[in-house]
Amino acid sequence: MANEMQLKYGCNPNQKPSRIYMADGSDLPIEVLNGKPGYINLLDAFNGWQLVSELKKATGMCAATSFKHVSPAGAAVGAPLSDTLKKIYWVDDLDELSPLACAYARARGADRMSSYGDFIALSDVCDVPTAKMIQREVSDGVIAPGYTDEALEILKSKKKGNYNIIQIDESYTPAPIETKQVFGISFEQGRNELPVNDELLANIVTDNKNIPDDKKRDLIISLITLKYTQSNSVCYVKDGQAIGIGAGQQSRIHCTRLAGQKADNWWLRQSPKVMGLQFLDNIRRADRDNAIDVYMSPDEYMDVLADGAWQNIFKVKPEVFTAEEKRAWLDQNKGVCLGSDAFFPFGDNIERAHKSGVEYIAQPGGSIRDDNVIETCNKYDIAMAFTGIRLFHH
Repeated sequence: MANEMQLKYGCNPNQKPSRIYMADGSDLPIEVLNGKPGYINLLDAFNGWQLVSELKKATGMCAATSFKHVSPAGAAVGAPLSDTLKKIYWVDDLDELSPLACAYARARGADRMSSYGDFIALSDVCDVPTAKMIQREVSDGVIAPGYTDEALEILKSKKKGNYNIIQIDESYTPAPIETKQVFGISFEQGRNELPVNDELLANIVTDNKNIPDDKKRDLIISLITLKYTQSNSVCYVKDGQAIGIGAGQQSRIHCTRLAGQKADNWWLRQSPKVMGLQFLDNIRRADRDNAIDVYMSPDEYMDVLADGAWQNIFKVKPEVFTAEEKRAWLDQNKGVCLGSDAFFPFGDNIERAHKSGVEYIAQPGGSIRDDNVIETCNKYDIAMAFTGIRLFHH
């Protein structure tokens, strides 16, 4: 390993020179096994690695995340996949799905459009099932603590041999003080080493005090995901995976709406109408994802019908998915968990979250309108914990 790595350019091609280096003179904790990762690739890789490492430590399960532009599009632990999830994640044809492969399928499948061209982080040594899954997705690179020989060869075949493969020293511990420069001015702060665990969920402030263990796990996943998501941010989680992440919004309600719409789309993809779509055999994976997104947007889909373009996508013309049908299906989504990186200032966030099946919430508390937020939760029998801890990330 070396002390520094020269990069082609920074965030944009005009930003030169560019490099990463260790200010203390020590070796970088990474080895590039293939490709030439760029500035943004490495930002995604290092943030993603922190996220999956912390998820594994908190849950005891292997973890994966799909990062885009320094925020996760999805994050998950390696819980087994149902037949329905295998189908909507396009992995039902794979012979073997290891726990790590399941984790990445979940992370990629949460928001497949946002994950297009992602940078992947894996908590464990990349195995063959995971490598085969990554091989056929559009992705910029992967970071992991290691790779089996066969998995490494599979990944090296991507992007005409230019796929970015990074191995990180999992024993590496950064300095407790972190610095960065903005406009030539140096900023310094202590690293956010706050452990996210069950203790943060002890202060349940609603009438409903019952948060089952599996929901505590999901709330912890949401909070850890938020810890590495550009703020403001909220995260909806169900069954061990993020299903909707709203990142980088100036308004809390806009985070809740954005993430809620993504969570709704994840659930709608499991509806009989979407599961029953019959695509032409030559349609690519990304085009299928785009077609499903259009199909779930009535106005856009009506345009497709009017133009006759459906014949270029589907074998059979799909019936319109009406607003009433979608609402009826969305009402069946229950047991969703929601985390927020800062307090909810108004009850409207709870109203929106309820529409996406949220029944458990973890947020810092501390708003002057906490009573209104708690009252709104009580109206829907939602259990909410005040963590007392803010998780801003910039």
